[in-house]
Amino acid sequence: MQILSRTARSAPGRALGPFICQSCKRSLRKFSITASRPRGPPPPPPSGYARLTSRRLISISGSDAPKFLHGIITQSVVDEPITGGRQRHNAQAKITAANSTIGAPGFYTGFLNATGRVLHDVFIYRDTLGTAGTGEATGGDAFVIEVDAAQVEVLAKHIKRYKLRSKLKFRILDEEEYVAWQVWDDNAPTTTSTPQSLSSSTLQQLVQEPKDYLVLPDARAPGMGFRVLSSGRRTLSESLDLPQSDDAAYRVRRYLRGVAEGQAEIQREQALPLESNMDVSGGIDFRKGCYVGQELTIRTRHRGVVRKRILPCLLYPSDTPSPPQKLEYNPYIGEEGQQDLGSEDVPANLSIGRANAKGRSAGTWLTGVGNIGLALCRLPIMTDVELPGETAAAAPFNPQTDEFVVKWGADEEGQGGQSLKVKAFVPDWLRERLSENNDQTSAH
Repeated sequence: MQILSRTARSAPGRALGPFICQSCKRSLRKFSITASRPRGPPPPPPSGYARLTSRRLISISGSDAPKFLHGIITQSVVDEPITGGRQRHNAQAKITAANSTIGAPGFYTGFLNATGRVLHDVFIYRDTLGTAGTGEATGGDAFVIEVDAAQVEVLAKHIKRYKLRSKLKFRILDEEEYVAWQVWDDNAPTTTSTPQSLSSSTLQQLVQEPKDYLVLPDARAPGMGFRVLSSGRRTLSESLDLPQSDDAAYRVRRYLRGVAEGQAEIQREQALPLESNMDVSGGIDFRKGCYVGQELTIRTRHRGVVRKRILPCLLYPSDTPSPPQKLEYNPYIGEEGQQDLGSEDVPANLSIGRANAKGRSAGTWLTGVGNIGLALCRLPIMTDVELPGETAAAAPFNPQTDEFVVKWGADEEGQGGQSLKVKAFVPDWLRERLSENNDQTSAH
């Protein structure tokens, strides 16, 4: 009988790690092993920039491009004419330039299916870089769509399906042809959303080079920073006096602010735009006319009750005596060297339940890195957020004592397996915007 070494190898020089039988893996026992587990990335720097390798770009241009996009996304691209004597309410007519996406250099939005579920969350830019191949910056009838890299082919097919006889052309841009970046500076004021608000004056240089860079404020949450598009021949190190980081650091920053992105977090054809916080992130224009998926979105809005939302969560060991009260990122879970699990070990779409109690699911774990991640949480169960017009059916949430857990890997009899506790947090910016939404709904 062949005897396996403590470190199995699939090929010469390629270690798979310590060998542990499947029965032991399913148990809660901890093993002392020589090889250390990979950790999450280090904490992101307070100022920096990162190339977004998780995103891809699609160029779309033509005389019908603005009207075409206006009919299949949740934001406004063109101003809708008032017909049939219809009059807008004064409150709707007074749309400030800050809130209107008509004529804006770009905006955050989404593509929905006919039942109002999210297909793609995207940024759309008015093309000043000439990505359509004309060699000129067309802008008004040319756009660049930034989407999850894994879904770029799917979105291209979606556009082709709805194109019909529209006078437009589109193509997927090569990864090295045009590049998406994120720039941030936590030392800058968060009350403004202009490139000049960054403490580093170097970003202003990018704005002054519209043929080489396209700069767009990322207004999904305070402190997110700015999106920058550049041609593949240009790198931000040529113009930015900031440390270069990577997509993993950007991902940690998003999670700490509760900002979901991509189909691993906003699940395709399952997630609702309001549950994914697209409404409070400025991704939906509730004043515009018909678009694909509008009916359910508007009905949910006017009903005024969204019981589940994506929130930032912290994972901690199951034997921790009390839940942590602050959301802080660590590349590992628990005290260093005491926990063998990371958020990457938690399977996606895992149900979150109450610790030491049975009952309905409190939420769904989505994805994470290090000790943090995102989950779709039931607000009345996992948070102290009060929903308008509803009374609590049970005891109110107590942040000092109420705990929640994810479990996985148990056998058919429910024995063994692994578990971690989960703590959901409601960012201040989200509380404020939810309160504003409730006030607007009550006014109507």
